[in-house]
Amino acid sequence: MRVSPIATRLVALLLAAALITGCAGRSGTEEQDEFEGVAEQQLYDEARDALEGGRYTTAITRLEAIDTRYPFGRHAEQAQLELIYAYYQTQDWEAARAAASRFIRLHPTHPQADYALYMRGLSSWQAGRFSLERLRLIDISKRDLGASRDAYSDFRELVSRYPASEYAPDAEQRIVYLRNVLARHELHVADFYLRKGAYLAAVERGRWVIENYPEAEATRDALAVMVEGYLGLDMRDRAREVLQVLIQNDPGNERLRGRTFQPQHVRAQSLSA
Repeated sequence: MRVSPIATRLVALLLAAALITGCAGRSGTEEQDEFEGVAEQQLYDEARDALEGGRYTTAITRLEAIDTRYPFGRHAEQAQLELIYAYYQTQDWEAARAAASRFIRLHPTHPQADYALYMRGLSSWQAGRFSLERLRLIDISKRDLGASRDAYSDFRELVSRYPASEYAPDAEQRIVYLRNVLARHELHVADFYLRKGAYLAAVERGRWVIENYPEAEATRDALAVMVEGYLGLDMRDRAREVLQVLIQNDPGNERLRGRTFQPQHVRAQSLSA
């Protein structure tokens, strides 16, 4: 009896699928059994050796194995800490943040909880950075600043909860920088509202900057935004009140000509205090 070409091809496809499935199964088993029977101490020694040699991917595989196979072992907590560092060194910011959050959740009173919190903030800091920023080719305040907001929150929490931490001074410096970046970002949004004629939204955005980032340099420009927004709303008395505050705090503001305010986007007459 002759076998049709279609049946022959079908059999060949089924055999190929079986081979692929078998190979995949063996591969998964081999990967699963890579550290089968390896003692915790050996895994930790290999991880430490890899960390010291800068072989962070190798270190991660050993540290993850400790975390999985020996969650209550002698080196479990230290392995979790070093895993944060190893993820950070491989620039896997998401994994570093997740590992740090997990460590803080599991060990809130650990002596190195401040380190975990600092590394979580530092991972967000790096995730929010752009390589061209140092060349001043772009302004990160105009970008999506979700990661930078996370870093700002983490560093503030660190300084608040662990004021005596060895990481607090560096966190404080980063807070100053991030506060200015985040405030400038809000002013970019407020400027957009002014250009679109959404004057109330611009006023509210300026007020938000002043209330949430009172120490940022951008608060002075936030006052100018509020003056212009009130002018757009034809609320000249309120605009004049804010203008007086602007003159007292930033007499050299670029919108001022002496004690007279020059609108940039609003079609309104200049305002004098």
